[in-house]
Amino acid sequence: MMQSTAAVSISASSVATGAARSGAARRAGGVRVCGLRGEALACPSLRISPAAHARLAVARAVANGAVGGSGEFDYDLVIIGAGVGGHGAALHAVEEVGEACSGLKTAIIEGDVVGGTCVNRGCVPSKALLAVSGRMRELHDEHHMKSLGLQVSSAGYDRQGVADHANNLASKIRSNLTNSMKALGVDILTGVGTIVGKQKVRYGVGFPDKEITARNIIIATGSVPFVPKGIEVDGKTVFTSDHALKLESVPDWIAIVGSGYIGLEFSDVYTALGSEVTFVEALDQLMPGFDPEIAKLAQRVLINPRKIDYHTGVFASKITPAKDGKPVLIELIDAKTKEHKETLEVDAALIATGRAPFTKGLGLENINVATQRGFVPVDERMRVMDADGNVVPNLYCIGDANGKLMLAHAASAQGISVVEQITGRDHILNHLSIPAACFTHPEISMVGLTEPQAREKADKEGFEVNVVKTSFKANTKALAENEGDGIAKLIYRPDTGEILGVHILGLHAADLIHEASNAIALGIRVQDIKFAVHAHPTLSEVLDELFKAAKVNSGLSHSVNEPVAA
Repeated sequence: MMQSTAAVSISASSVATGAARSGAARRAGGVRVCGLRGEALACPSLRISPAAHARLAVARAVANGAVGGSGEFDYDLVIIGAGVGGHGAALHAVEEVGEACSGLKTAIIEGDVVGGTCVNRGCVPSKALLAVSGRMRELHDEHHMKSLGLQVSSAGYDRQGVADHANNLASKIRSNLTNSMKALGVDILTGVGTIVGKQKVRYGVGFPDKEITARNIIIATGSVPFVPKGIEVDGKTVFTSDHALKLESVPDWIAIVGSGYIGLEFSDVYTALGSEVTFVEALDQLMPGFDPEIAKLAQRVLINPRKIDYHTGVFASKITPAKDGKPVLIELIDAKTKEHKETLEVDAALIATGRAPFTKGLGLENINVATQRGFVPVDERMRVMDADGNVVPNLYCIGDANGKLMLAHAASAQGISVVEQITGRDHILNHLSIPAACFTHPEISMVGLTEPQAREKADKEGFEVNVVKTSFKANTKALAENEGDGIAKLIYRPDTGEILGVHILGLHAADLIHEASNAIALGIRVQDIKFAVHAHPTLSEVLDELFKAAKVNSGLSHSVNEPVAA
């Protein structure tokens, strides 16, 4: 358990009382929440040293019964699920409590393998495949190579070698995550975890038979591929992303059902390796989750020039795997009328229709919690809500299982946020500051609102929205790489300078987006960030020009630091 609370130089009761007073004062003075750290930032008259702040946080946690105490629990924190979210929460719990504590005694329960979907069947192995597709695409682009003065003989690939690269990367990252937790003293418990009562978890392999108690519990069980009714998955000719990442074959013609992140990335891989691709999309346009302007440009760059065709506004009502010499059969119906449109015959079909929460068997009924479409209901602090709309004490849910934002790094951020709360530092994560990326060639990235979302919000709240754009064709570094296809788009409020959204299509877009996401998280306005200096020549100047192009209303102040002689 944790070190004795006597390590705090002032009594828990007195500090907790003082903390309550200072908290009230801060509220009276006007608290603002930082999107990145989420800490309450007091008015200038209330200044607390970092050491005192740490002692206050620990004392609050002790006073609230979140940590420390009599040792009545086996663990301070038990996390069910060792994916990226659970791992992030566990490391933060044992490392980041404060001066007066040695860390939370933490256990993490995993019934499969450490790393979860992202590491083993998702973002990690898919990036290995996309690294191969990017190089293959470049080597096959004779015009691109000649423009750089390069001559390359015909390029080929070894399918098993490519598959091994993806598998080896997943194994390496999985080992790194496991070792990092062990090194910091996190107990890794093998088995399926079930909540059997308030602050009680049972786990085990086959039949859970070991029971432990925890002061706080985090559910981090992730998600699984969603397969609509009528689709028969055999794992060979009709499969999900779980199977596709093994790259057991490269079909001549593959249908991809769904044109979101997963479908788009796999289309990049398969076409680079020689396959023809057909998209089947239920909505009226491809890439429905993207900003419409970005999606339109992406279609011109990522789909139209490649061996890709598509059917929009249709459902795959039935998919039958290939057998007895017959191809995969896909029956398409109109998404609105449900009338039969046509039947496709292809070599394989990838089901990329999204993901569903993996929450069955958690024992939520034991604590009066009812899932909503499989998702665990939570509030803005990731606290689990019961069937009556009340907060379940000491129980949290992060990541795909709560459905707020189904991204691995969002799960990790939510886990860190929860640990901040249970150690006495109130924290609310700003999900609009969390970036997303699609690792096609070129990449797509985004943070905040799309333009339609921003305009809808503006209409409701009564403010103006402005949009500015810059092109990669004007960027020296992009031109040096002969990669001028791309655009960056900023959506903002001219009356305040608030950044509402940023969307990028272009070389290394997934890396470039973080300047914008951190600006949103930290509450930095356009009139401030336009004074930031970027190295020349770099791709980051795409965003530099973007922010400089934004015009805010006259009279708005900015907070550039006073000049310092150096």
